Amino acid sequence: SLSTRNCPCKMNQLPLKSPLASPESEGTNSRVEVLDNVSMDSFWLEVENIKQSAEAEQEECSLADVKTQEEGEAEAEWLQDAGLSELLGDCGQEGDNLVLLSTLTRTQTAAVQRRLDTYSRSRRRRNKPPVRHVRDIFGLANPQETGAEKEESSPDPLWHNLHTANAQRKTQDYSCTVRNPGKEEVFNMDVAYSEQAAVLLKGSFLPESRKSKDGNALTKFKIPKGRLGVTRIGDLSAQDMKKIPTLALIELTALCDVLGCELKRNKAAKLKTTEKRLFGVPLNTLLENDQKLLPNTKVPLLLQALLSCLEKRGLETEGILRVSGSQTRIKSLEQKLEKEFYTGLFHWDEVHQNDVSGLLKRFIRELPAPLLTAEYLPAFAAVQNIPDLKQRLQALNLLILILPEPNRNTLKALLEFLSKVVAREKNNKMNLWNVSTVMAPNLFMHKGLPNKIPEGKEKQLAEGAADVVRMMIHYQDLLWTVSSFLVAQVRKLNESNSKRYQFCDKRLKNLLRKIHADKDKVEKNQAEPSKIVKVHASLLLKDSLEVHLNNATRVADVLRQFQKNLCQNGWNIVNTVNLLKCNNSVECTNLLLYEVGGNIGEHCLDPDTYLLDLYHINPHAEWIIKQNPSYPRMF
Repeated sequence: SLSTRNCPCKMNQLPLKSPLASPESEGTNSRVEVLDNVSMDSFWLEVENIKQSAEAEQEECSLADVKTQEEGEAEAEWLQDAGLSELLGDCGQEGDNLVLLSTLTRTQTAAVQRRLDTYSRSRRRRNKPPVRHVRDIFGLANPQETGAEKEESSPDPLWHNLHTANAQRKTQDYSCTVRNPGKEEVFNMDVAYSEQAAVLLKGSFLPESRKSKDGNALTKFKIPKGRLGVTRIGDLSAQDMKKIPTLALIELTALCDVLGCELKRNKAAKLKTTEKRLFGVPLNTLLENDQKLLPNTKVPLLLQALLSCLEKRGLETEGILRVSGSQTRIKSLEQKLEKEFYTGLFHWDEVHQNDVSGLLKRFIRELPAPLLTAEYLPAFAAVQNIPDLKQRLQALNLLILILPEPNRNTLKALLEFLSKVVAREKNNKMNLWNVSTVMAPNLFMHKGLPNKIPEGKEKQLAEGAADVVRMMIHYQDLLWTVSSFLVAQVRKLNESNSKRYQFCDKRLKNLLRKIHADKDKVEKNQAEPSKIVKVHASLLLKDSLEVHLNNATRVADVLRQFQKNLCQNGWNIVNTVNLLKCNNSVECTNLLLYEVGGNIGEHCLDPDTYLLDLYHINPHAEWIIKQNPSYPRMF
């Protein structure tokens, strides 16, 4: 659980410097190789700066009123957040729940079952009727009919084996970051992470052997592109992305169960209202105000301005982010920004870069709720307890997907900037570890959350928090990817929901059989060796493109064919100005192919997607060529 979320006015509980590691601490869960005091000085100095800033303003910490939850309450909240709230009540209309359950893997189903069991026990103790058992639903159907790998009606033997294996592993040292420095490893996103972890537990799980705080030595991971390509956050429609957090939560819980790690979550905090317009304002409110000025704004304009100012004049500044600006000037600048930012009268050129970096960190700290959210801040911090680097990244990937969109977009903008700082290390003397240790207190300490640091754990928790930040900076491209197995689950949800199944409790068996029978029909069509399809570009052309698909046809091939026909055949162009470049040519980078409809809302396709494979998975979709929204238009 999170132990580095602290209240500024209680920062004096943390030492200014990390204590020396005792002999007993060797071989524990620290991720970083024999971290000396100097390497963590930035962290403790930042803690002291935050403390002094709070004391100077005589801030009082309004700690969240954390009540001890009764047995079953946490499980009930989890089931609601996982989209399974109807399982909490008496038997009734459970259509959405059944459809969701039918897409889950064996380990995901076991995770749901464990929480239902705990909740059911709590209801029995309170003399309420027990909730339905997942086995009552899936036990009616054949094992193959309930999703990917549901071979057992009861997951209990699996969990006995998992916890036995975990108990044996606790005596070993897995504390490391680098397994094969310089070597590229495969990061599989086709199979659910929890299923991969369960398979690893059956074999020998070798500990990572080396540790390093050198960003250049971190293990390199490559996502192997399957026939359907890779999906990034932003490639899916808002409608489909709304389904991802619940699926990611179930998968994260299943992964933690397999690894023997407890997934703790805080209750959502009630945000206090403020009269300010910029600092201390909820992200949603900031974006609502900004979107009145600039529609489709996804990152607060103030944060964009701070990052832009630092990118223009601060990347070369030695000690940027680490060297603190004047607290008096920073407070004065904050007040001036509150009055002048939206008027356009604020002059950024007159502000010292260290003061701008101070404003940036202050903006993050002053958010009413942590940027990583009050609910999941403990889970982000707990990532450090996962022994294997790849599994830590798997957990972080799922946590990023769970974040609300405003938080995720804001975090990405921040991490992209931090990467630019690291890239200028030769000039600014800020390497990846330096940047991580400075930013960790600003992301993991929040005045609205209680301070719970076990005595003697300060150094370990500080290093762990900094390592999580380091992973988010270094592996952000990987972390902002939507796993193929999650996209496949979204497709199954859409397929089942579109059929609008009507059923009652007595027909659960027939319902599940119907869902999977329809799926089998689609799979039988996948033997078709070729297909002729039409690709539309209605916003650009009045004509459509007829494409002959075979096993080798990729998205990039279709875009090149479209480009060739456009230039050679004189098609009737609707929007010449925005499509053509000055030399009357069209670049493929200006064009994207989208999959629209069928079992997906809208999906921007990877150029390496094999279209015949995609057609077999989603035969009812339309394919539409559009302009790349991030590509500069020609006027």
